[in-house]
Amino acid sequence: MILAGLLLFAIGAVDLVRQFVPASRRWIGYVVSAIVLILIGSFCNAAGYMIAAAAGAAAWLLSMPDRPDRRQGFWPAVVLAVASIASVVVLGDRAPIGWLESPFGRVSPDLAVLAVGVVVFLLESGNVVVRAALAGEHTWKPTSAEGGFKGGRLIGPLERVLAFLLMLVPAYSLLAALLAAKGIVRFPEISKDGETGARAEYFLVGSLVSWAMALGGALLVWWAANTGH
Repeated sequence: MILAGLLLFAIGAVDLVRQFVPASRRWIGYVVSAIVLILIGSFCNAAGYMIAAAAGAAAWLLSMPDRPDRRQGFWPAVVLAVASIASVVVLGDRAPIGWLESPFGRVSPDLAVLAVGVVVFLLESGNVVVRAALAGEHTWKPTSAEGGFKGGRLIGPLERVLAFLLMLVPAYSLLAALLAAKGIVRFPEISKDGETGARAEYFLVGSLVSWAMALGGALLVWWAANTGH
């Protein structure tokens, strides 16, 4: 599972750099991300997996660039999901070099890295995947004149991280309330839909992809925690 954790962390880190660091200084952000990845890999005694994660992050940058018209579609996200699941199911948990204390009790470093990697990925990389899914479905897109669904860039990451945590606690009633609240808040905008139903499709596709990533990440961590060896 250490490979999945490092890979998700590396991809999430480079997407955060692309989003929040000016283009002229991104190389600094990439260097800092690489240093953090090296520190984590060294602490976990996972040099080989660290190199594989760095290569995966580079491939992600090439296949999912800043310009949407140059992206390779939704398939990089599918490949990443398959690789992460395979890493957890096939590789499992290595013999722990020690134990870390957490609100959920003692956890192995591998499991901790996986959980942190999932959270980092859900932040900005989750937005990248949602946009790729919307582009692939050719759904309606809000124009600057319409205003569209404002705040999605911030709401999406917060929603995914909360859903991820509520799944692990578990607090399914609160999770259901969170998902329902989003629909209620967005209802006035969706109700402006015309006969095409394009706004509703845009909302549903984006929301379902976003929720699927959060719930999938939680299930991945849950599986790793309960079947690690």
